[in-house]
Amino acid sequence: MSVLINKDSRVLVQGITGREGEFHTRQMRAYGTQVVAGVTPGKGGQAVDTVPVFDTVAQAVKATGANVSVIFVPPRFAPDACLEAADAGVDLAVCITEGIPINDMVAVVAHIRTTQTRLLGGNCPGLITPGECKVGIMPGNIVIPGPVGLVARSGTLTYEIVSRLTREGLGQTTCVGIGGDPVPGQRFIDVLPLFEADPHTKVVVMIGEIGGTDEEDAAEYIRTMTKPVVAFISGRTAPPGKRMGHAGAIVSGGKGTAQAKVEALTAVGVPVPISSREVPALVRERLG
Repeated sequence: MSVLINKDSRVLVQGITGREGEFHTRQMRAYGTQVVAGVTPGKGGQAVDTVPVFDTVAQAVKATGANVSVIFVPPRFAPDACLEAADAGVDLAVCITEGIPINDMVAVVAHIRTTQTRLLGGNCPGLITPGECKVGIMPGNIVIPGPVGLVARSGTLTYEIVSRLTREGLGQTTCVGIGGDPVPGQRFIDVLPLFEADPHTKVVVMIGEIGGTDEEDAAEYIRTMTKPVVAFISGRTAPPGKRMGHAGAIVSGGKGTAQAKVEALTAVGVPVPISSREVPALVRERLG
């Protein structure tokens, strides 16, 4: 079982004729993902790695039945690309683009939440269901199928912790990267219920970082979950007021500190180890 994507997902790539779009299209197809279409305005009728290219998302959806879009376009075009995907009615839009202005994403996220489309990102690595489907830039060679659901703000920490889980024989249902921008399309509280409802997910790993209140909000939801959660919070040594990697990873006005997040999570019974090396052992304990 999985969340959001599976072997039946039909993926279109917005920005497929660009360098990143073309490269990751080939990577996704090599993993087994059904990439059925690409979109680049003005380049309809071409093909990339045998994938047909269309001028608009609406044309691509109508011709191919695509239900997932992944967005590899420059920051100034990404907001419109997200809105176009939603207007075309895809179930899931995954925005990989980083550097999108916050004000633009405020409007985009507000609009898309009124549609049937679920937006992941921007500035996210995408998601992967081991052995079935990979949408975005996560490496496919570090995952194996299993009972652990994973949701994270940090892409590189996702890779590190997933790799540790895999080496310990702890496979995953789906790994979801929500991105580290201040205004993400999906938050922890949007993804955790999906794992809670998935019968094959037995334990959830949540990877957070300093900045914002997503982890504190997630703790309130975790209080109601029937499945155990293990968390890791990065940035414990970050100085206040200094951005650490992600645009959203900044402690400001006394909010968003690692300590506040750790306290909120431990208060609802979630272990939060100091080192990511401890995560697999904690997961195994909770699997029984």
